[in-house]
Amino acid sequence: MPPQQEGETGYISKPLPGGCEVPPVPPRRVRSSRAAALGAALGSRCRAGAGGGTGGGGGGAEPRRSIKCVLVGDGAVGKTSLVVSYTTNGYPTEYIPTAFDNFSAVVSVDGRPVRLQLCDTAGQDEFDKLRPLCYTNTDIFLLCFSVVSPSSFQNVNEKWVPEIRCHCPKAPIILVGTQSDLREDVKVLIELDKCKEKPVAEEAARLCAEEIKAASYIECSALTQKNLKEVFDAAIVAGIQYSDTQQQPKKSKSRTPDKMKNLSKSWWKKAHGLHSTALHAAKSHPLSLEVVVVGGGPAGAG
Repeated sequence: MPPQQEGETGYISKPLPGGCEVPPVPPRRVRSSRAAALGAALGSRCRAGAGGGTGGGGGGAEPRRSIKCVLVGDGAVGKTSLVVSYTTNGYPTEYIPTAFDNFSAVVSVDGRPVRLQLCDTAGQDEFDKLRPLCYTNTDIFLLCFSVVSPSSFQNVNEKWVPEIRCHCPKAPIILVGTQSDLREDVKVLIELDKCKEKPVAEEAARLCAEEIKAASYIECSALTQKNLKEVFDAAIVAGIQYSDTQQQPKKSKSRTPDKMKNLSKSWWKKAHGLHSTALHAAKSHPLSLEVVVVGGGPAGAG
């Protein structure tokens, strides 16, 4: 989906100012004075909307449905930056390891408000036992790795997919390659070359996405916001589809009149066949039959 311009109406909007609740984030580096003004206005409206009330501070209708999106992946691959850039239009200037953060944004899907709950998890090993507590009722996972960190890409198959499938076997996954703006950064390439490594090739990432049966693979940059909206658009669509399948009532096993009619016919044929067989046996071997009278007088009485 192409990025939505200001004032444009489309299938999925950018986060709406009304009703979003954004916790404190690290200092942000905005890209222009216009972006700074937009971020400040959005932040003030978010804080106003967090104060309470069903309207969410924006005067719009309270979203009737909610999609839970959980971001997982190695530490320092840029998960928090994705969420901050998407919800506030800003960018963290320094890395602060995340424990667990919850963000909330309201987006318009086909003209209807949908609350997108974003759960930003810690990728460090010391949180391995606590992290799955966030997985309950997850509609979509964003499995993130950095395109300039081969080790984080390797952990996609070795750590993250097994962990997700252990707790949420059927939840959809979108594989996200972060920090795409660093793929051609000279300093980064020099550091990788010192370790005899290279950035993760896009073809390798797409093959991995097919292998883990991910819904899609998207490369993005939280700094430049290239493909950033596409990541969350895809997450919203996949999350809604999965949520709908989970809410569909199971097919009733009650028999329809036609099935009952067919069943009656087959039962009658079967019963009639057994009766004919028993009658034939009785004629052939009359002494082999035993008559038992239940609830009546003695056989042959009177």
